[in-house]
Amino acid sequence: MGNTLQGASALVTGGGVGIGRAIAAGLVAEGARVALTYRSHAPEDSFLDELERVSGHRPLAIQLDATNEAEVESATAQVAAEFGAINILVNNVGGLVERSPIAGMSASLWDHVVAVNLDSLFLATRYALPLLAADGGRIINIASLAGRNGGHAGATAYATTKAGIFGFTRGLAKELGPTGTTVNAIAPGFIEATPFHDRFTSAASKAATIETIPVGRAGTPEDVASAATWLASPSASFVSGIVLDVNGAQYFG
Repeated sequence: MGNTLQGASALVTGGGVGIGRAIAAGLVAEGARVALTYRSHAPEDSFLDELERVSGHRPLAIQLDATNEAEVESATAQVAAEFGAINILVNNVGGLVERSPIAGMSASLWDHVVAVNLDSLFLATRYALPLLAADGGRIINIASLAGRNGGHAGATAYATTKAGIFGFTRGLAKELGPTGTTVNAIAPGFIEATPFHDRFTSAASKAATIETIPVGRAGTPEDVASAATWLASPSASFVSGIVLDVNGAQYFG
């Protein structure tokens, strides 16, 4: 275990699986205590056991609907009771929901995609802000390469919301700059071993996408976690308002 985050506390939304799980593990490996939220992908007991073994603290795992304001408010109150303050907020909740061209998309589906990717981001940030340590915190928003390039077929709504995360990140970085809190986004490219691609991407499409990645492989959740851990560290205190692309040179922003 490292010690770059020794004594820090973190909240990772959507931390039960995939990228969120890897980020939670990465933060713990650097000495942080972690609380995580989940909706349908509950963290395995063995995963929580391992994080407890590494850190000496049992992670706080809270089930909620991240688009429900009352549930988010209640969850952050639980985190406050457990940690008092937090140093790191990772907004990882998000999803495609379903592929649909705009011409055939219902307003309710559009609203759902916006809620999952933007309302959840706003709510977690809004209720976590009072918990951020007074000496400067870290907010890390997980966006997507789709926000850069529009995504694949049927992902326009998803891409729109992920691009919206870029604007939220930059605006909030300016808003919170005087407090010492940094705000950054990560835009992962093709990351295997995630529910997103397990559900929405065929084997043929995965293979074709990997062919376009210059480094010659798909990304892993740990690749994103490494970037998040650095942004959460004291060494990134002058880095704020950026979108960090993690895509193996597939796309340059």
